Amino acid sequence: MSDPCILCVAITGSVPTKAANPAVPISVAEQIESTHEAFEAGAAICHAHVRNADETPSSDPEKFARLKEGVEKHCPGMIVQFSTGGRSGAGRERGGMLPLRPDMASLSVGSNNFPTRVYENPPDLVAWLSGEMKTYEVTPEIEAFDLSHLLHAIEMHRSGALYGKLYVQFVMGVKNAMPADRQVFDFYVETMKARAPDALWCAAGIGPAQIEVNEWAIAAGGHTRAGLEDNVRLDRDTLAPSNAALIARAAKLCEKYERPVATWQQARKMLGLRQVEA
Repeated sequence: MSDPCILCVAITGSVPTKAANPAVPISVAEQIESTHEAFEAGAAICHAHVRNADETPSSDPEKFARLKEGVEKHCPGMIVQFSTGGRSGAGRERGGMLPLRPDMASLSVGSNNFPTRVYENPPDLVAWLSGEMKTYEVTPEIEAFDLSHLLHAIEMHRSGALYGKLYVQFVMGVKNAMPADRQVFDFYVETMKARAPDALWCAAGIGPAQIEVNEWAIAAGGHTRAGLEDNVRLDRDTLAPSNAALIARAAKLCEKYERPVATWQQARKMLGLRQVEA
């Protein structure tokens, strides 16, 4: 297998804190520095959340603008993907940064349970977010926490409700949602091949499932995500020193399965994104 593998770094998220791992980047400056290190380690996509100074989640467009500007300056060509996730804000506040025209944005197309709450993605909000992404030419990355999300995304793309190329991420290992189950993973892959053969897919594992799901995805010909948003450890006894360390670990798996790590140029072409000058 020689197809390049796109590595996405999920730098911060909405949950991990410095108390859990001091390497979690909170300020915009920290995020830019951490993203640059991961970019140098092989990440072609930066999946970005922003935080307030007290580490609580934020959906402040001004913070997203400064982060986008910094990543574009220090990681030229890297794909910038903003999160529209539900932990960062309520209702349409979740898409307030889309007018900044990032290359991509995450999009959850259905609701499900999280560890302590319901992750609500009502149909009217999903329709509004996807419409905003079309307006500003932002390619969504579908975050599928359940089989129904995957099937709904395929139908939305087929009907023209989603901008750009269909790109679906299987999120596995969230408590009360889809576990990191190999049989389920294999079914997801076969479903994508059968129902959306022209689409691309990737996979992310939460906590200790990160490295396991990284390997499944790379071995199966897909793409994958790593980073401190999803997992703050290298193993049970060792904190990850950086986002770059988690990306480097995924890159080693690419080498094991004889897959080159996709450059940002290759990733942009594969995902059908606009080309930029580095």
